[in-house]
Formats: sequence, C-alpha cells, structure tokens
Amino acid sequence: MVQRTHLTGARVVLPDGVVDNGRVTVEGTRITAAGPAAGPAAGHTAGPAAGPTSGPAAGPAAGLTAGPAAGPAAGPTSGPAAGPTAGLTAGPAAGPTAGPTSGPAAGSSTGSASGGGERALDLAGGWIVPGFVDLHVHGGGGASFSAGTPEEALTAIHTHRRHGTTTMLASTVTGDLDDLARQAAALSELVEQGELAGIHFEGPFISPDRCGAHQPSLLRAPDPADVRKLVDAARGTARMMTLAPELPGGLESVRLLADSGVLAAVGHTDSTYEATLEAIEAGATVATHLFNAMPSLLHRAPGPVAALLEDERITVELINDGTHLHPAVLGLAFHRAGADRVAFITDAMGAAGMSDGRYPLGPMEVEVKDGVARISDGPTAGSIAGSTLTLDRAFRRAATIDGLGVEATVRALSATPARVLGIADRVGSLEPGKDADLVVLDDDFRLRGVMRRGTWVVHPELG
Repeated sequence: MVQRTHLTGARVVLPDGVVDNGRVTVEGTRITAAGPAAGPAAGHTAGPAAGPTSGPAAGPAAGLTAGPAAGPAAGPTSGPAAGPTAGLTAGPAAGPTAGPTSGPAAGSSTGSASGGGERALDLAGGWIVPGFVDLHVHGGGGASFSAGTPEEALTAIHTHRRHGTTTMLASTVTGDLDDLARQAAALSELVEQGELAGIHFEGPFISPDRCGAHQPSLLRAPDPADVRKLVDAARGTARMMTLAPELPGGLESVRLLADSGVLAAVGHTDSTYEATLEAIEAGATVATHLFNAMPSLLHRAPGPVAALLEDERITVELINDGTHLHPAVLGLAFHRAGADRVAFITDAMGAAGMSDGRYPLGPMEVEVKDGVARISDGPTAGSIAGSTLTLDRAFRRAATIDGLGVEATVRALSATPARVLGIADRVGSLEPGKDADLVVLDDDFRLRGVMRRGTWVVHPELG
C-alpha cells in the first residue's frame, strides 16, 4: 500500500494564492491534493499537470479561501498565476515510488509505519512552498561539480537539497575543452539517474574583459564546432550555456544552441545594447546573473542590461545575497521584469554551507571571508568568485528585507526556473500530479523541512 501523508495547518502557497490553514497530501512520490484543510470542492478531480504553468489561470479556485499572508506586506507581482485550480485532487500517483520516507512522520496518524496507510503532520504556524529550482550552481559542502566525480557532485547536490533546492543544474567553470567534455560525461550520468536536471556550461566562451572568476588564459571565442563538442559530450543533458555573443562565432553559436534545445544565456559579456538585441533575435533566452560581469547600465550607453530587462523573451538570473546586488538594484530589476521573468540563483561555489577558508573553483583558488568568496591569486585576484548562498537564505531575504512578497518570491525561486527548464509539468508548484517536492518554513521564513519526491530530506520535527 502506498503511504499517504497529509501536511496540515500551514499556510500553503499555491499557483493562484495563499491558503491559510491549508493542507498538502502526498502519496508515494506525488502530490495528490493541495488546498484548504476542509477538503476540495466535491466532484473536482485532476490528473497530472500538463505542460508548463504559464498563461492565465482558468478561473477562481474552487473552494479557495486565501487569508492574509503573514510576514511582510506582499509586493507587486507580475503576470497572472498559472496552473490548475487550487484544491483539486488527483488519483493515486502513477509510476513507482522513490522508496520509503526517511523517518516516520510526526503528529496524529493512522496505519502502520511499514504497510502504508494514512499519516498526518501538523505544521501549524508555518509555510509550505514548492521545492526550489536553481539554474546556476557550481558546488557546495566543500565539493564542486567541476571536479567531474560523482562523489563530489553528490556532496554538492545533497548540501543544497538540505537547504530546499530539490531541482538544480550543475554549472561548470571555464577549463580546457577536453576537461569540460569529461566533466560533462560524468555529470550526465547523474542527470540520467534523476539527481540533476541538467548541465550548465559557464565558459569558456566568455569575454576576457568580463571574465570574473574564470581563468583568463583558458578563455576562447565561441567557435560553433567547440560549442557542439561540449553539447555532444553531455549526451543530451546540456540545458544551458553562458557565452558572450559579441565574440567571433557568438551569434552562430546562439543559433546552434537554440536549434539544439539548449538555453543560450548572455553573460560574462562586454556586449553593447545593439549586439545584445541581435543575440536575443538569434535565440538567447536567459541573462546570466544580470548586472554582474557585464557593462553597467548608463544613460547614453544602456548596454546589455537594458536589452535583457526590456525583452519579454528573456529570463533574468539574480543573485540575492546582499553582496552581488544592492537591494535597490535588485528591486529595480525584479519589478521591471516581474516574478515570471526572474529566476533567483545561488551561483554557489564549493564553500556554500561551509565556513570561511580556501576552496578550489575549477583551476583557481578562492578565499572566503565573512561569507564572501573572492579569487585569492593571479590576474583576477580580488574578484568576487560566485557565492556561498543557499536558496533558503535567498527566499528569506526576498520575503523580508526586500519585501517582494511571498507569492512573487515563490515564483522566482520555483515556478519560473521550472518553466525555463521545460519541466513545469513536474516541479515548481504545489499541484496534484506533480512531484512531491516541497519546503516547510517557519513563520519567520526559516527552513524547517524539505521533502523531495515524497521523501523527507529534512524532517520538520526531526531536523
């Protein structure tokens, strides 16, 4: 018998609003109901969610009674909520389960621990939000995806899962092409096993004038043949590549990536406004950590920032750690693009989840002091080298210090990046039929629990 778990009493953030005293029901690896605690409207059923959750909602949620959200006042949100009506229910989850949950659920329950049945967990005073989706992360827990070994990759994956990131891309760092191809081949196995959502190549096809924490001697222009070599090495698991489109071969490479189903991201670039528009027309759809490693926005030279912010086809990555972006700049970008075009990322390197010290970042060494990572030696010494951020901290900062509102923050951390990756039919929101990926927060937005595919990574009461 498949275990059915009812998470009750919390404020639940659904695609079309917040439900006070809500509930989420999980069977096996899937969500089968989400809505008010009193239960769904009679007669409404739904199968697994189909397609990305973009576009206007079908109408008011049946039986939805969204009370006021606790915490700071919600800021403006952009675009109508998407997805099925809140409070719908689905039949038993299809497909095999992901294995037993880690640890028994606390609270009132019925049924046996080994034979499935019903359990309930009272999360009163907290929040239930979708699992976070990170488009851009290099490592964590002292490990790096660039090491190219399953052991290091899994350490990084599990570190970020414990902080609420249930879906992530593995980002590489500029290196020799053959080394990057070997890394991609190794990481592709973890994608095929479901541990990762894909591979993101950041470099080596970036501007030497905006290289940041990338080794200048290893940079090269984006020759389409070299771009194809890395995409092929990933064996169908390449999901995104960051490049500078103004370099020789840049536009051709953007077209190649778009035709191959790989997201072309503009970043680490010295591009002009006009050249950036050309890249967008060629098929670029993502801005890699907007503002960082690109020309500043000037009143007579708007550069790539203005082009990327104004075009509705572009999703902009923002690093919300208080170091990479001034809060006023983050707010400007967020409210201009809107939550449906913003993806909060970590850009985390191996020191995420660790203490200050020295850590490798690809072929370079980074020193972390007071939680800020900088290149320690060489021609780029002193440059910010990624972050030590985790997405639970990004959530809390957005919902409190930045005052962006809980629903908008959830979209930027979950729904929008899931849509960008083309997996919004499975993750990114709390809806019947989707993977049971969710995060439990306390009333001050501190992480309390993490569930991935129906298994507790961090149990709300056991820690």
